[in-house]
Amino acid sequence: MRALAALWSARSVAVIGATERPGALGGRPVEFLLRYGYQGRVLPVHPKNETVFGLPAYPTVAACPGPVDLAMIMVAADRVPAAIEDCVAAGVRAAIVCSSGFAETGDEGALRQEALVAQAKASGLRVLGPNCIGSVGVASGQVTSFSPLFEAASTRLVPGSLALVSQSGALGFGAVSLAFERGLGLGWAVSTGNEAEVTALEVLATLAEEPGCTGLLGYVESLADVESLRRLAAAGKPVALVKAGRSAAGARAVASHTGALATDDRVTDAVLRRYGIVRVSDVDELLDVGEAFAAGMRASGDRVAVVTTSGGSGILAADALAQQGLRLAELGAGTRAALAEVVPAYGSVENPVDVTAAVMARPELFQRCLDVVAADPAVDVVLACFCVLTGSDVAGIADGLARVRRETGKAVLVARTGAEHLAPGAGAVLRAGGVPVYPTPGRAVLVAAAAVRAGARVAVAAAGTAGTAGTAGTAGTAGTAGGIVAPANGISEADFKDLLREHGIPVPLGRVVDSAEDAVVAVGEVGGRAVFKAVVPGLVHKTEAGGVVLDVDPGAAAGVYERLAGLGGAVLVEEFVTGAVEVLVGVAPGPCGPMLALGLGGIFAEVLDDVVLAPLPVDADEVRRMVGELRGSALLYGVRGRAAVDVDALIDLVVRVSSLVSGWGGQVDLNPVAVLPHGVRVLDAVYLAEGAD
Repeated sequence: MRALAALWSARSVAVIGATERPGALGGRPVEFLLRYGYQGRVLPVHPKNETVFGLPAYPTVAACPGPVDLAMIMVAADRVPAAIEDCVAAGVRAAIVCSSGFAETGDEGALRQEALVAQAKASGLRVLGPNCIGSVGVASGQVTSFSPLFEAASTRLVPGSLALVSQSGALGFGAVSLAFERGLGLGWAVSTGNEAEVTALEVLATLAEEPGCTGLLGYVESLADVESLRRLAAAGKPVALVKAGRSAAGARAVASHTGALATDDRVTDAVLRRYGIVRVSDVDELLDVGEAFAAGMRASGDRVAVVTTSGGSGILAADALAQQGLRLAELGAGTRAALAEVVPAYGSVENPVDVTAAVMARPELFQRCLDVVAADPAVDVVLACFCVLTGSDVAGIADGLARVRRETGKAVLVARTGAEHLAPGAGAVLRAGGVPVYPTPGRAVLVAAAAVRAGARVAVAAAGTAGTAGTAGTAGTAGTAGGIVAPANGISEADFKDLLREHGIPVPLGRVVDSAEDAVVAVGEVGGRAVFKAVVPGLVHKTEAGGVVLDVDPGAAAGVYERLAGLGGAVLVEEFVTGAVEVLVGVAPGPCGPMLALGLGGIFAEVLDDVVLAPLPVDADEVRRMVGELRGSALLYGVRGRAAVDVDALIDLVVRVSSLVSGWGGQVDLNPVAVLPHGVRVLDAVYLAEGAD
């Protein structure tokens, strides 16, 4: 048995600190294991008592009749090290440290937690926690937890095929209770607490290897465990996460826009999208998506057909589809003609399809509409929206929707806006047919979007994740990319541009000059119109410091040179590039490896914040997608009489830059990059080594 699998499938559990003392937490795991029918051996560990809740008790884990798969440590923080030693002596491979008093309490507790990690790593014992509420294997009744959820007389375990893992124990088991209340079955539930040694992502990745698991749900506060994130994605099972901290600004880099962007919450969105993981905002959304995962629902595309009995519901659904980035399917002429034979003239055969109450009154007509819409090859998802659905309508509707789902394999969801008492049990009937049901069109559309993302699984094939692992793994260590050594921190713009030019990345024609006379000559060399830049160590934002002068002709060259040379450095003279759209291309370290930033450049990087992020590596297809996601992408493709610029050249530049710098471990800021009708030029270039100010 894998060590972590003992968290939900242990054959024996030792409870260190087990007691019958009223109100003591140490008694709860023993009580719960007995109450919920755990079939393995329960081994209370108490230094004095001979029995606990009628079970034989043992003074140490080592004294228990072995083997012991899992230990729950329910003693005070200062006694945890001795308990760990006891577990190691007994050959235990996994322990849940429920004790508090570690990193969550401050500096002293953090030191105690560091010592715990060192002790665990030295022994090979896997440690969940500390400050952890525990884990549950639903099928076996293994409630190795002290959560008050399991103390309630009304609590019943609802078995299922989903796994739920939460760094927060209270929130996690609250979500478990809401899942059970919905009738949404779980196979596994694990809280990870302080994550001193075992992370939520590692637990999720391990659970993804369970044969009976059809989907994974999680609440996480960090994506730093990149190896486990890749394992989770490579398992190929649908995953939805609540990633906390959307509003946190994070550390901001002073010198570069790219550095600030790479600490943004959009990094999380980009990383999760790369790995095909659905991100949701709260527990309700997490469980909504879980219902679709439990039904095995994935969509092959983003084209949605809405079939409704209410024009208002159809409009809300259409609005929600646009918000989620999904499309209303364009129904074929044959589909519309077939619908017109059934739908009254006061309804609609366009998508959203309004079948009206008249059709709903005759189940065979409603079924015909469903069949026609679902058979259209332009439809990937069918969303049925009902209002005030009454009990007499449910059976026929449920059968029809379930049959469409079964026979077409397409994703089918229901939005049922109406009080439960109008059709008691309707939701359960629909879910039994593999059709999730939600109270509003908006919630149903959010789940449809999750089904689309789960079906797409962007870059989660083993080959894709291996490639990503290769680049992220070198960041900050090797200092090279494709054998190219990272430049020294503080490399001048001129020298950095020379390096870029050597590797096929276009930069303006130009050179550093050392006198007023030389400056005049250089202006002629670059075409008679030039840009002058002060090259001063540590001066990153040259424009704000007056260190950039545009459109300098030979007559003004000497005076401009003297003024910029007075700032204390060299002067760079370059060709004056006009008629371009300016973009930003940057790379900066992120929590999951280097991140690429692509956006509108120049001052627009700050004013409009129109930037798309992606983890490295990227290929041309992904860069083209990023370009299309920019709000200002029309500027690149031509708008209001302006000519289109060379997007293909921009894409080639971005791929070249990402390949060159991905292993450097530092921060690259190319802003602006001029995208011309033919070709591109990097107008400004900055490199900062990792950790540099």
